[in-house]
Amino acid sequence: MGDVAVGARSGHDGEEHRGRPVESAESAADSALTSGSDAGAADDGTTRRDQTGDRGAKGADGADAPKKPRSFWKELPILIGIALVLALLIKTFLVQAFSIPSESMQNSLQKGDRVLVDKLTPWFGSKPERGEVVVFHDPDNWLAGEPTLKPNALQKVLSWIGLMPSAEEKDLIKRVVGVGGDTVSCKGTGPLKVNGKALNEPYVYPGNTPCSDDDGGQFTVKVPKGYIWVMGDHRQNSRDSRYNQQDKNHGFVPVDKVVGRAIVKAWPINRWGTLPVPDTFDQPGLGDQSSAATSAGSLTAAPDALALAGVVPVALWRRRRAEQD
Repeated sequence: MGDVAVGARSGHDGEEHRGRPVESAESAADSALTSGSDAGAADDGTTRRDQTGDRGAKGADGADAPKKPRSFWKELPILIGIALVLALLIKTFLVQAFSIPSESMQNSLQKGDRVLVDKLTPWFGSKPERGEVVVFHDPDNWLAGEPTLKPNALQKVLSWIGLMPSAEEKDLIKRVVGVGGDTVSCKGTGPLKVNGKALNEPYVYPGNTPCSDDDGGQFTVKVPKGYIWVMGDHRQNSRDSRYNQQDKNHGFVPVDKVVGRAIVKAWPINRWGTLPVPDTFDQPGLGDQSSAATSAGSLTAAPDALALAGVVPVALWRRRRAEQD
């Protein structure tokens, strides 16, 4: 009995002891579950915190947050570099500024005027046309004896990129009067004729005559293909094609020496304006080179015809005499 009782107690105690571990296990399990739940919450919390932390880091790195603008002083060299490249490209391919150095184009252009020259259209095969005002490189030492300015370093840089007219380049500006195939002539004081058509030239400097009654001012020339004949609007104060007929090109300007057409007077602002082709160059028949060529051809053929007319009778007379002998 005692043993049983003891055993029972012991069993009971064992059950109790065994129950406690079960409860402890359940409590541990509950605790584990709770801890798991807490861990999950903690994990969620950690995840949320991590996400928030990530967002914060991204914001700090500038990935999601608005980017902080660069400092003006950091961007300034980039902007200057872009501006210089664009200016150089514009000068090379599009437009370049030139300064008028003399009075040879008065009153169309005054000394000191700045003009903008179109350099783009020649890239597409455009050739100088009658009446256009063009800038061209010195063909054969036309500017001999003319003073050359000595720019400082800043002026050299600005002229190199096209923001300032070049002071070192030897360029001239004149009006195109004749193109390849044209016959241009001046007799007496005028008018100037192109392909036999007289030009009405209101742009000629007041007080000047269209033609100069001096050596070089009287001429009749036929412009070769690939060349132009140029004259200044200030006829009595322009060393143009007329006065350079002794150079290697006989006063003609090679088309490949032409920089471009002056299209705008840009400075000073009170003289701003375009430089259109005068209406006189649009008159009917001016471009008819065949009539002028025919006239020139007739003059060339006349001596040959006279020579032939003189030779034929002599040849017939010698033939008759040979037959008699």
